[in-house]
Amino acid sequence: MDGKPGDPDGLEVAARELERGGVSLVVGTALDFAGVIRSKAVPTRRLRSFAETGMGASPSWVVFCVDNGIAFTPAIGVVGDLRLRLDVRALRVIGDGMAWAPTSYHEQDGTRSALCARGRLIGVERRAVGAGLAALMGVELEFTIVAPDGSRLDQGAWAAYGMRSVVARRAFLVDLARTLEDAGVGAEQIHAEYGTDQFEVSLAPLPPVAMADTAILARVLIGLVADRHGVAVSFSPLPFAGGSGNGMHLHLSLARDGHNLFATGSGPYGITAEGGAAIAGVLDALPALLPVYAGSVVSSLRLKPGSWSGAAACWGLENREAALRFLAATSGNPHGANIELKIVDPSANLYLAAIGLLGSALDGIERALPLPAEVSGDPAQTAESARLRLGAEPSAALDRLASSPLAAALFGPDIVAGAVAVRRHELTTLGDVDPEAVTDALRLAWS
Repeated sequence: MDGKPGDPDGLEVAARELERGGVSLVVGTALDFAGVIRSKAVPTRRLRSFAETGMGASPSWVVFCVDNGIAFTPAIGVVGDLRLRLDVRALRVIGDGMAWAPTSYHEQDGTRSALCARGRLIGVERRAVGAGLAALMGVELEFTIVAPDGSRLDQGAWAAYGMRSVVARRAFLVDLARTLEDAGVGAEQIHAEYGTDQFEVSLAPLPPVAMADTAILARVLIGLVADRHGVAVSFSPLPFAGGSGNGMHLHLSLARDGHNLFATGSGPYGITAEGGAAIAGVLDALPALLPVYAGSVVSSLRLKPGSWSGAAACWGLENREAALRFLAATSGNPHGANIELKIVDPSANLYLAAIGLLGSALDGIERALPLPAEVSGDPAQTAESARLRLGAEPSAALDRLASSPLAAALFGPDIVAGAVAVRRHELTTLGDVDPEAVTDALRLAWS
């Protein structure tokens, strides 16, 4: 934005340009600890107020639950008010008369709130830079097309990864590709997935905060396109009981002085000592951080051996049953060597999940942890399968998150308490519900 006297930051000019371009509504989004996208919007002429003063939001916004309950904590109750401030640097026109940008939570005095997950991720990204590391993160978004009421669509036989499936949904997919490009979202590929009416959009790697912002925008745009075509999308970890689950896989690469930590060393597949320590740190933190990555009451239904969801706490080269899949530096990997955390699903607060992945990798490097042994086959077929199994005891995982010193350091005690309260609310209200009933009830909860 080009500033002028009386408008040094260019916000008035930007607002007028948006209005001339047909934008009437500016929407700001924030993620709660249940992974649901919440929003506030203003007329375009109020752009400056949204950016500088912010829009009011109760602290309870962060502990809204998937069933619209509120999981209060000692620090989050009925008293107080926060301000949602729009980050105009990320402002995008998204069509249908709207523009979008992410928001951050601030206190009334202008300081960033301790409850702001996006603000915590900004801090962890800066910590990596301060340590001399360049971090890039990518994300794969899986979703399922459903009828507007959430029921299955009737379209005949489905070909997993098949051209027939693309042809059947070509109008939707062409519109989606165009909409993502127009909004500046770097879609790397779009393809039909294994499950019926399931698709995946892979996004280009970006610095962590930009990755999370862009992924949230992509989810918003997928929903907008679906609505234009008279359908809805489910981002539930498991839309239909017994069916295929939706993941939100996170990729991470780390470089020091231009050298990839996962490709320029003498370890397996070129992993450096620091790269091995990063992998070790992520794996070491998995039991405590599991509720951050895949903590919803539906997540445990997806996170099972044999489902390619990464339900085992180990790493392996191109191992889709390992929680941490390693992608080596080859001619078939244009972005270079990286690690993929497969257990993350769309019910996660993506800012918190990114903090967990990057923060635990940095912790491993700082502690100089040794690279654990690789699991090269199916983890469920090893003698250690029971020890490696993730996701079987959600309540115990919440206990580990609540008492984890690393989680407290990465997220802050208020966010940990809030995240635990939200997931305990889900377990209390929906944990004993039949899988078919709970997947039906929550199919559109993250849409």
